[in-house]
Amino acid sequence: MRFIRNLILLSLVAVVGFYFLERNDVSPEATIESISQTVKEKKQMLESKVVPEREEEVPLEGELFQWFGKSSDDLEQQLGDPNRKDPSAYGYTWWVYTDQSEQYVQFGVQNGEIKTIYATGNQLNMKPVSIGDSYEEIGKEFSFTEEVNYRNGLASYTFKLKEEDQNMRPLVKISDSIFMQLYFDTFTNKLSSVRVLDADTLLKHQPYELQYRGDMPSKPDLSNEEWQKVEEGMEKQIFDITNVMRNQYEKDQLKWEASVGEVAFLHSKDMENNNYFSHSSQDGRGLKERLDAGDVSFTSAGENIAAQYPDAAAAMEGWLNSEGHREALLSDKFTHLGVGVYRLYYTQNFLAKPF
Repeated sequence: MRFIRNLILLSLVAVVGFYFLERNDVSPEATIESISQTVKEKKQMLESKVVPEREEEVPLEGELFQWFGKSSDDLEQQLGDPNRKDPSAYGYTWWVYTDQSEQYVQFGVQNGEIKTIYATGNQLNMKPVSIGDSYEEIGKEFSFTEEVNYRNGLASYTFKLKEEDQNMRPLVKISDSIFMQLYFDTFTNKLSSVRVLDADTLLKHQPYELQYRGDMPSKPDLSNEEWQKVEEGMEKQIFDITNVMRNQYEKDQLKWEASVGEVAFLHSKDMENNNYFSHSSQDGRGLKERLDAGDVSFTSAGENIAAQYPDAAAAMEGWLNSEGHREALLSDKFTHLGVGVYRLYYTQNFLAKPF
């Protein structure tokens, strides 16, 4: 583009120069020298102009959203050290802030910048929405559509939302390249959690059907050791989010149970390795048999499984919106929880302990 622009400029200057050459009887050598000097000056002016980088801001009132695009240094100065820093499968690291009861917020940090935010719980400054707002109420603030478009130069992307997507996790474009997912509890039609993310992160997650022309952002190629750290982080995230969700529904907190977490992990790994999805293992064992094999004592137990959700938060919202999984998630009879994640297979094992 710069070459073409300079060529056009040179042509215009040449035409004007030769016009004055004919009018004023100036020698061709003098005119060419003048033209060359003019072009040189114009080129220097063009090259010296620096286009300032535009930092896109989130056009929402809530203080929580204003962290998007800010630095992790600012985050740490304002909020202190996070509870944890959990690596993700997408190149950023989750900085987790939670009181493990009322609030849960995680900031996705990559190269020192906040690229995505997920939040659920009470007393979060998220204007113009709040956790617990009705679908109808939030629908007055935002337009929920079947298709959401994004363009980046010549590349174009269209996210296609099925009816289930529109009801449970509508997608809203809030600026040129910033999006918000609004997760709803479809049993109450109230807002359960919110996620803000940039276009690259959304394209890496691919939570909706997608049609596109152009390139897709690449995901990290993780080693087994790196995957293990991601999986361990997601297990802790599921445990924390479970207790914050249970608090919202006035349920008692669950305690972490490492032994049942190992049983859950082995089931997730077995499902991924053998390409199946079921509460029954391929050898015919059910949850009771797997817990007995893991020498786990219990008076009653329940299990939630999920697969191919982009991360722990998305899997949690899926369980909340599935009747059977929801029943286990919010049950009064369970006291302990173990979580096992292998790649993108997720297992929760709930227990009522005999003591």
